[in-house]
Amino acid sequence: MKEDNIENYAIDLFKSEGYNYIYAPDVAPDTDNPIRATFSDVVLENLLRHKLLEINPQIQPNLIDDAIKKLLRTCSDEFLAEVRDYRHKNIALETLKKLLNQEIKARSKTNLVQAKTLKEMLEDSIRRYHSKAISSVEFLDELINQAKEIKNMDTEYQKLGLTEYEYAFYTAVANNESAKELMQTNKLRELAIELFNRLKSSVSIDWTKKESVRAKLRVTVKRTLRQFGYPPDMQKLATDTVLKQAEQLAKELLK
Repeated sequence: MKEDNIENYAIDLFKSEGYNYIYAPDVAPDTDNPIRATFSDVVLENLLRHKLLEINPQIQPNLIDDAIKKLLRTCSDEFLAEVRDYRHKNIALETLKKLLNQEIKARSKTNLVQAKTLKEMLEDSIRRYHSKAISSVEFLDELINQAKEIKNMDTEYQKLGLTEYEYAFYTAVANNESAKELMQTNKLRELAIELFNRLKSSVSIDWTKKESVRAKLRVTVKRTLRQFGYPPDMQKLATDTVLKQAEQLAKELLK
């Protein structure tokens, strides 16, 4: 099966489902760029996955999976508006829900607090939809808003002048209202940077498996929180969250 045939088949598939456009050169796998990882280029991913594998079983599933994980990061407001108006609401709902779940799973590897927040938002929307507290249109709107929230989250660390990894610790310590009110953004930002640097200088290979090292890191985190005036009643929870976050970024801390 030639690449052009795969592209044309996929285009016809999307047209039959009522979708308006798709970029032909970006549908079929091609050398080092198997599928352009944008939401607007790869619509109704579940149908495309099935049909492409049906036509050409040699396509590696991981190539498609890698593209899906990045879809929400580049989805446009224009496309989300088209999804809202898409005539097959059930397909749009399932596609967005699946992509949100995949994004949450991917994000949990670098930012636990963000992933937890997004998961709770999605689960709440799903629960209210299943209990018929909201309509399918309202459910779709909520999923679209959550997709936009993910886009906004991806620029927050830059606005604060933090690296993505420093920002992960920022969300860990800024995850309660009393700390936000008492310390304000700038001090929490400084705390996050200090935590990242101190943990980075204290870890060793396989530190997550060594209880003695973990105990030392716990002391380091507690001391740092106290030095920055973190609310005493929230220090234990913050310490636990910071250490869990550190475990997720274990490889980065060793660099």
